[in-house]
Amino acid sequence: MHQPFSLPAGNCVNNRRQAYALLLLGIVFLFIAWLGILNPYAVGVVLFGLGMLAVAPLNPRRYLSAGWLTTSLGVATFLMFRNYIPASQVLTAHLLAIGLGLLGIAWMAQRGYTSRGELTPGLFVVGVGVTEFLQAAHLTPSPLVPFALSLWLPGSGLFVLGLVALVTSGSISINAERHQADHVHSGKAPLDPAKDCTRP
Repeated sequence: MHQPFSLPAGNCVNNRRQAYALLLLGIVFLFIAWLGILNPYAVGVVLFGLGMLAVAPLNPRRYLSAGWLTTSLGVATFLMFRNYIPASQVLTAHLLAIGLGLLGIAWMAQRGYTSRGELTPGLFVVGVGVTEFLQAAHLTPSPLVPFALSLWLPGSGLFVLGLVALVTSGSISINAERHQADHVHSGKAPLDPAKDCTRP
């Protein structure tokens, strides 16, 4: 199986770096959103996806598939709101975006970048479908669409993902040290921390 990138996918140090990169990107996007730059251009979803793709090389198993699928949908959303896609072809554009996203995820699984049978893409598509349904039924809050299209979405989304990644990487490090101590006390060969930190 091909090795994804040149860095270990589950290395604890890379997980922390990925978390810090997400936090930094989130803060940058929040600052730009607060300045009001790029907010009217419907680039929120695509930048959210690109932000996840930017940090994915540090641990591809975490955000590579979600970032690719989000970016595909973000491009379709951008083209739709910029009137590059006729209203009659909006559904077709979203289906094509989801199809390209799933094809990319299938390729990632074959190359070993993501695990096979991953639930994240399916849950993501279901979430998008539920959101579209609620929006069509006028059941979503009125600020939701402007928020999703502006830089507030990538800013807040990447910042939250960074916090989650930081907490998760910390718990993984504690578990690795605990397993290391258990192996020492039991007389077994100590584990390699880089190999023990394999959870995405």
